[in-house]
Amino acid sequence: MTIPQLVAQIHRKQSFLCIGLDVDLEKIPVHLLDLEDPIFEFNKAIIDATHDLAVSYKPNIAFYEAYGLKGWVSLQKTIAYLNEHYPDLYTIADAKRGDIGNTATMYAKAFFEDLAFDSVTVAPYMGKDSVEPFLAFEDKQTILLALTSNPGAFDFQTQDCLGKPLYQVVLETSTHWKNHHNLMYVVGATKPEYFAEIRKFVPDSFLLVPGVGAQGGDLKAVCAQGLNSQVGLLINSSRAIIYASNQRDFAEQARVQALQVQREMEEILTQRFK
Repeated sequence: MTIPQLVAQIHRKQSFLCIGLDVDLEKIPVHLLDLEDPIFEFNKAIIDATHDLAVSYKPNIAFYEAYGLKGWVSLQKTIAYLNEHYPDLYTIADAKRGDIGNTATMYAKAFFEDLAFDSVTVAPYMGKDSVEPFLAFEDKQTILLALTSNPGAFDFQTQDCLGKPLYQVVLETSTHWKNHHNLMYVVGATKPEYFAEIRKFVPDSFLLVPGVGAQGGDLKAVCAQGLNSQVGLLINSSRAIIYASNQRDFAEQARVQALQVQREMEEILTQRFK
């Protein structure tokens, strides 16, 4: 999916909601555990119930790798289902990979070619030769960790480096990498006060924003400083939506929560782009 297609979908649905598919077998409804593939069945129900309210889905790869081969098969089935039944939805492999040379290329092939995700999250610590192999894939986006939502982000990301916070060095440096137009960035919703400064470095890029919902991020505060002329935000919510209920009505309750977020987004977009 291209960025113009993503932007068109955002305006059509009046939503920039990304739903995280972080499936924990200990949290899903117990009746699903009797099925052959409970993870996929859970994902399928969530997707079918919310696909008209969201523009993107983001499986966190660790939640599938933890279950070994069965978990990987569930991931394959989930992305195949999305691509076949809802091809207009933007897909993100939340893998946080970060290695150099041929290893990075193989990671990129795994997520872009074999699984056919639209994008993948990548760690920048090893520099451009760990990221440029991902950027080489046309019409695929690489989502670089910039300023994350976790408390430990302050251990490194905001520390002084060359006279400025490290996350700013990452942003500025990345704009000089080959095919940098294929970059997006992860910026946590729990740090809304940083968005205005971040937009000085990457004014036109999309930002993937986790932390709204269960982590307490404020949607309006993020949008006040983070929106750009293309909207430029994908707001991720995982637990608050997919675990709204652990009963047989889990998909219906997920839709209720997603609809609430979508309506807030519609109001924000109406005010911004009227």
